[in-house]
Amino acid sequence: MRSVRVWARLFGVEQAVVEGVEFDAVEQVVVARVRVARGARRRCPFCRRRCPGYDAGVRRRWRALDLGVVRAVIEADAPRVSCRVHGVVVAAVPWARHGAGHTRAFDQAVAWLAVHAAKSVVSRLMRISWRTVGAIIARVWADSGAAVDRLDGLRRIGIDEVSYKKGHRYLSVVVDHDTGRLVWAAAGKSAATLHEFFDLLGPERAAAITHVSADGADWITTVVRRRCPNAVRCADPFHVVAWASDAVDRVRRQVWNAAAGRGTGRRGVAVGEARLVKNTRWALWKNPDNLTGAQRATLDWIAKNHPRLHRAWALKEGLRYVFTLAKTSPTTAVQALDQWIGWARRSRIDIFVDLQRRVVRHRDAIIASLEHGLSNGRIESVNAKIRLITRMAFGFHSPHALIALALLSLGGHRPQLPNR
Repeated sequence: MRSVRVWARLFGVEQAVVEGVEFDAVEQVVVARVRVARGARRRCPFCRRRCPGYDAGVRRRWRALDLGVVRAVIEADAPRVSCRVHGVVVAAVPWARHGAGHTRAFDQAVAWLAVHAAKSVVSRLMRISWRTVGAIIARVWADSGAAVDRLDGLRRIGIDEVSYKKGHRYLSVVVDHDTGRLVWAAAGKSAATLHEFFDLLGPERAAAITHVSADGADWITTVVRRRCPNAVRCADPFHVVAWASDAVDRVRRQVWNAAAGRGTGRRGVAVGEARLVKNTRWALWKNPDNLTGAQRATLDWIAKNHPRLHRAWALKEGLRYVFTLAKTSPTTAVQALDQWIGWARRSRIDIFVDLQRRVVRHRDAIIASLEHGLSNGRIESVNAKIRLITRMAFGFHSPHALIALALLSLGGHRPQLPNR
């Protein structure tokens, strides 16, 4: 009897009786023959109600954690029961999730490894394929996510999208500003995708949200305005300054094309002055405090030879300074923003005239960001980690396993090793 309890503990079986243990020389695996304890028999795997039997089913095996260097499995009958709610289903077993071919302890160990180790380490150590790892992660997250309410108590959130695959495949993500945790993610980048989050949140909790930070994407603005009427919408400073950086680069390309003779019927080649303009990109993009000596000399050359391009750079820096000023004086920053809008409107640079129209369209959200000091900095940090997880998760069959791994890693409820 003592050895039976030892084997049950080694294999991690609960509410079960170990009938015998043998070594299968053909498959090189230790097999524990088990029967479910009387109190846990004939239960529906979904509602856990005791149900009448339907048939004897088949004999099944579940992969358990290795015993030393040898693979181990649990073998038991898998009868079917007739649940009045869920119909005819395979009866639940205490040591594994419904539909899984691995024990709960095995799933838990794999999920912990997937969060902390590279995919090659997980696959080789546990002797399973990487797609199997993805299926296990999805199962573990389904249990972990159901056990906690990640959306409870949300007040300040950030919304963004992150690319996870070539071909414009995106995840929409929501982060809690107060905890820095990833609270929700879904495949897609559209208003319909974001509506799924607010449907899950519910109207009462959506009304309790006070601040929402996001970039200037219209699909986010439209949904937030409709579903979070009480929230203050804050434009992310990084994205607003990125608009200006992109505008400077477009002006640079105009100057470059003109210097190379493109659009005049001649074949444009980046030589001479055109090559010099082409190589000004980093000097125009970088913050003045981070410029090298050569890049400062490049800016001086631009100011002397291409004043329109230099004026575009000054406009970009002026918009960046607005957000720098907000750290010490939000009121002065709002005044500086209005002055910048007037400056861009009179700049006679069509690209920046269009940009100031965009800034005016999002002026309320930008002012809210200046006054409340809210940005997507936390979200960009989470996105960087999701990109790393994406590289680790390369080979998953679907984005659902990637989302589960991201939520396990960044959702504040990391899996624990079994019996720890």
